[in-house]
Amino acid sequence: MNSAELVADTISIKKQPYLVVKRILDIVISLFGLIVFSPVLLIVAIAIKLESKGPILYAHDRIGQYGKLFRFYKFRSMVYDADDILYNKLLKDEEMAEEYKINKKLNRDPRITKVGRFLRKTSMDELPQLWNVLKGDMSLVGNRPYMPREKEDMGEYFNDIVKTKPGLTGYWQVSGRSNKSFKKRLKLEQEYSNIYSFKLDVKIFFKTFFVVFNHDGGAK
Repeated sequence: MNSAELVADTISIKKQPYLVVKRILDIVISLFGLIVFSPVLLIVAIAIKLESKGPILYAHDRIGQYGKLFRFYKFRSMVYDADDILYNKLLKDEEMAEEYKINKKLNRDPRITKVGRFLRKTSMDELPQLWNVLKGDMSLVGNRPYMPREKEDMGEYFNDIVKTKPGLTGYWQVSGRSNKSFKKRLKLEQEYSNIYSFKLDVKIFFKTFFVVFNHDGGAK
């Protein structure tokens, strides 16, 4: 058991009633969401398949609670072989490479498809993560599910961030999203892991709807 796991277990004992309620809500809301949005999921799947070749879902290993890896799902919003395309573009474009180094993402990512741009703007690309929430890999509210290759860049923030489950939405998402640098994002998520509570989760959950409807910080 690592240090993050020991600290998290101590906190979990104190917050056990809240965590039990949180898990129950995760199951109920994610299951309800999968049923209600099933027609939308089908339409999106067809649109992705018609626009570009490749799988409908983007499946990738992500860092979960206590640093354990899990299989993460979202609708594919980029062209096929997006990682190879990104690598080649970063080699040729110094300005783009610098932006990616600071933010770990691109404000105007050339790999995003037309359907993908709409999905990201409306956050519909994240609907398959309801399955991750139902399985227990994620929670409705938590920190961003980071990629394994980002672990080194997370540095001193890593142990605090992985004390909690990754979330479908979170502190960072309702605080500017794409408008925050990678370091500012880490600080926000470290703060969440140290102060999370039922009241804060409810506030983040409902604020998410405002952010999505106003397209605040979404991909452009």
